This record gives sequence, C-alpha cells and structure tokens, in this order.
Amino acid sequence: MARFDIVGQLGSLRRYARSLTRDSTEAEDLVHDALVRAYERRATFRSGGNLRAWLLAIVHNIFIDRMRSRRSEAARIEQAGLAADQSVPASQDHSVRLSQVREAFLSLPEEQRSALHLVAIEGLSYQQAAEVIGVPLGTLMSRIGRARAALREMEEGAAPKTRPHLRIVGDDQ
Repeated sequence: MARFDIVGQLGSLRRYARSLTRDSTEAEDLVHDALVRAYERRATFRSGGNLRAWLLAIVHNIFIDRMRSRRSEAARIEQAGLAADQSVPASQDHSVRLSQVREAFLSLPEEQRSALHLVAIEGLSYQQAAEVIGVPLGTLMSRIGRARAALREMEEGAAPKTRPHLRIVGDDQ
C-alpha cells in the first residue's frame, strides 16, 4: 500500500473545517473525526489518487452528517415543544416549588448530586449506583446522606441556628 501521510494536509483540513464550522474548537473536533474516519477507511483510498481532495471530502461529509443530525434533533425538540404546549400548565405554586427544588439539587456538590440522581431519579439500587460511579457502597451512601441532609437544610430555609454547636472555652476577653 502506498504511504498514507496526512501530516502535510493538516493545515488545509483545519482551514476548511474552520470555514465550515466558524468555530475553532468545533473545527478541531471535525478534523479529528475526519482523520479517524480516514484512517479506518484508508484501504478505500486509491493509490495515486489525490490524498488532499480525499481528506477534504471526508471533512465535508462529516460536517454535512453533523448538520443533518442537528437539524433532526432540532425538529425533534420542536415537536416535543409543540406537544408540551398542548399540555395543561402546572399551577404557579407547583412551578415555583419545582424550580426551587431544581435549584437546590443543582447547588449540591457534583459527587452528591450524581449519587442522588442515580438512586432517586434513575432508580438504581445503592450497589448499582456505587458501581456506576466507581466508589465503595459506603461512600455512595454517605454522599446520598449528605445530599439529603443538605436538601433538608435548604428546605428548612437554611436559617442560621441560634445556638452554635461549638462554643469557645477559656476566652479571656
């Protein structure tokens, strides 16, 4: 097989990807995906063919695939939005309460939030959730306990307690 050297083509690929995406980060992702696809399909490249044109075509095709996927996703979201518009709106109190619960949940530290989400929302057992996160069962249970305690505290208004748990002993003032 002829030498498959793409290093010299990176400048062209990046320029074309930036031209298509108008975003340098997205362009880098596009070039990366194109290089992976080119490597996987290198056997389809005709010896003596124009490597640059072949690689640029791959960049273009992946970009078009992504655009189609985004349009399809946008259409699905729009359809879901139309269906949601036909539903009965929640009462104001319920909406406000749901928003408060959501904010409280999102304000939890990531490890507590993910543990509580897996158990309370996804319905996993403690053991399954511990395996998903990759922590011991006791660690998961501790995180869930702290998350629930934090949510209870937020629910109670998180007002500062009138009596401190600790007091200073031997203060000479």
